[in-house]
Order: sequence, then C-alpha cells, then structure tokens
Amino acid sequence: MDVSDLKVFEAVARLGSMNRAALELNTVQSNVTAKIRNLELELGVQLFQRQARGVQLTPAGRRLLPFSPKLSKLLSDAKTAALDDGSPNGELEIGTLETTAALRLPTVLANFARTYPLVRLVVTTGTTCSLVSDVLGCRLDSAFVAGPIGHPDLLHTPVFREELVLVAPRSLRSLEDLGFLQNLQTIVFRIGCSYRLRLDTFLASRGFLVTQPLEFGSVDAILGCIAAGVGISLLPKGVVASAWRDGRVSIHELAPEDAIVETELIRRRDTYVSSAMSAFLNCLTSERFPTLQAAE
Repeated sequence: MDVSDLKVFEAVARLGSMNRAALELNTVQSNVTAKIRNLELELGVQLFQRQARGVQLTPAGRRLLPFSPKLSKLLSDAKTAALDDGSPNGELEIGTLETTAALRLPTVLANFARTYPLVRLVVTTGTTCSLVSDVLGCRLDSAFVAGPIGHPDLLHTPVFREELVLVAPRSLRSLEDLGFLQNLQTIVFRIGCSYRLRLDTFLASRGFLVTQPLEFGSVDAILGCIAAGVGISLLPKGVVASAWRDGRVSIHELAPEDAIVETELIRRRDTYVSSAMSAFLNCLTSERFPTLQAAE
C-alpha cells in the first residue's frame, strides 16, 4: 500500500465510479481498476461492490476510508519534511471563496508568486462547505472560508472582516420595498455557500417566501443577472462597489448581526507546516492582515 493506491481508493470511494475517478486523476480506467484490485489482494478483503452503474463501498471499504486521506497526507508530509531544506518550493494547494479570490487575494498571490518562484501555487475556488471538506480530506493544504469554523481537527485564523450588503436591481430603493418585488428571486452560489444561508435566513426573518434560487459560479455572473433585474443577492460590499458606482445595481446595508462575517484561514492541526506554507503565512502577515496566530 502506497500513497498512489490510497489516492485512487479515496477518489473511487468519493465519486462512486472507476471511470469518474480516472478522469479526475488524469489516467485511464484500466489503471484505476488495476490499482483497486491490487489493493484488495494485498489487504485480503473486497473494498468495493461492483454494480451496473458504478461501485459502492463494502463494510471493509467504509472502515478503511477514514484512514485513507490521513495516511496519504502523512506519507506526503514525511516526504516533504525530508526534502524541506528551508527554501520554499514544491506545490502548495490553497482553497478560497470566489469573493475572497476577487477582492482580497490578487495582490497577495502576485507578491507570493514573485517572491517564491519555486513554489507551484494552485488556487481552487469553492463554497465554505466544500472547502472545509477538502481541507479535512487533505485535498487542500489550507483554505479561506467564512467563519466561524469550530471543527476540532482544524486550526482557524481570522484574517479579515467583510461587510455583507443586499445587492439588488437599481429599481429597489430600500429594504422596505422588497415586498413589492414580484416573484422574489435570489441569485446565489451553489449550496454550501455561507452567504447564501445568511440571505435565506434574512429573508425568512422578514416573512419572504423565495422561489427556487438561481445558482452561478462567479461574482460577475451574479452581478450581471442582478443588473438585468432578475433578482437579489448577498455579497461583500467591496466586491460590488464597482458595479454600484457604475449605477448597475443598488446596495442596501444590513444590521451588523446580519452583515459582519469573518473570513478565516483554516488548515489541519496534524499536518506538517512546510517552508512553502510558512512563507505563505508570512506573505499574508506582510499584507497588514491581523497577526496570524492559529486559534485553538
């Protein structure tokens, strides 16, 4: 059993398909099938029940699954530690919210890439829910998410504070006018976005019944739909400032308990802090964010 075996096993278990796992791992299905078969022979148990449409974990597979990302990460950390001479290098995988990537990170990432050219920085966007899952599953080294995050396996560091505002078509003059909107439509990121949950809670507290939301994967797409009069959203004020100044949308401030959200940097407690990760943390600190002391 080695790192590649465990990586293939985890992908098949998560995706429920040898073929989909092969696509994600950029290999052919026969290689994935052979890896799983060899792993089953080595362990002496069947890990997957083959079905007409994909595969399903056996009881033995379910017992192995929680160890797979931890073992893979431990072996990867061991290799990284052995090769880590203090000069930042190798690969660093960072996750982030779409809004954080647009508003807060361009300067940080540019400075980091310029200062540490030997580090291959990979940035992935997602929702808070998906990013937490990817950090816990050791698929990301760290991620920027909307707090508070209180998982016992994670270190969480408040990095900066956002003020959320209700973003609406120009015709909406105040929050009191929401009741006059016909077929109130929300325009949001996919399920797992904390801003989406806050918007749902805010509207429910005011007695609004919202139809099926429209889901998009980018800030620009959401703002474009709002500008066209399709619906409303809840986004950081800094992200929508340009569209508001251009007169494309209207923004409406909320009470602090609805508006203020802390963006946190999360990472696993039990992983090796490489020179590349240390350099990234130092780069954040140099951008005049709050002191990055990991919260317990």
